[in-house]
Amino acid sequence: MRGDEWLADRFEENRGRLRAVAFRILGSEAEAEDAVQEAWIRLSRSDAGAIDNLGGWLTTVVGRICLDQLRTRRGRPEQPIHDVVVDDVVSDPELEVVQADSVGLALLVVLETLTPAERLAFVLHDLFAVPFDDIAPIIGKSPAAARQLASRARRRVRGTPEPVDVDVVRQKEVVAAFLAAARNADFAALLEVLDPEVVVRADETVAARGIAAVIEGAPLVAQTFSGRAHAARLMLVDGMPGLVWMQRGEPQVVFSFTVVDGRVAAIDLRGDASSLRATELASLPG
Repeated sequence: MRGDEWLADRFEENRGRLRAVAFRILGSEAEAEDAVQEAWIRLSRSDAGAIDNLGGWLTTVVGRICLDQLRTRRGRPEQPIHDVVVDDVVSDPELEVVQADSVGLALLVVLETLTPAERLAFVLHDLFAVPFDDIAPIIGKSPAAARQLASRARRRVRGTPEPVDVDVVRQKEVVAAFLAAARNADFAALLEVLDPEVVVRADETVAARGIAAVIEGAPLVAQTFSGRAHAARLMLVDGMPGLVWMQRGEPQVVFSFTVVDGRVAAIDLRGDASSLRATELASLPG
């Protein structure tokens, strides 16, 4: 019994931080509490004596639970942001600090545009200083890929553009493979070149042409582009390999790609006239 009491005490010592982590990832106090309770159930069923770093172990478990919850949200009707934000009354001081620290409606809106892996990598690393070596196994990617995902999320949160710091040759190969698979309606090849959690984001102009504003997951993205993109051309889009849909020699839509670990992790579609004028387009050598 004393062993059970010791484990419960250690868990309670970590509860505040775990709730803060879960809330920052999920944006919901109720879901955060559920995630923490599930972590306790898993801990009580595990061999606690074999855990060297209980705090790190619990953070990893909560991260995985939250990641599963974010992925599950895709299968449910879209939930308005005001239904996700917690009530004004907060009983936990640590969670109250987290809520006060810029977790407002604006940030939640931005976080909702991130893929689950981007959101988890950003929250765990930037807000709770979890090393990328520990984040990588949670999201099933390499530490370098986890770093890239967090960096991309950070730029979206700050509203800053993507830097030119990726392998141009490799990105050209990946984008060309995507284009070929799309044109040939090769669904299997599209799935191969897409990250499982790929996200497509379209601006209002592109969405008005019949593309959903946000498309998540390799199967839906592959279905969307299979048999299409016949008029798209492989070009440099703001210095990086991308695609451009042209009509009568004028660009109508630009496709900006984010490639992580040799797969397409994100595609941003822009068709707004002012955005097109501000985009630098050039022929792609070779």
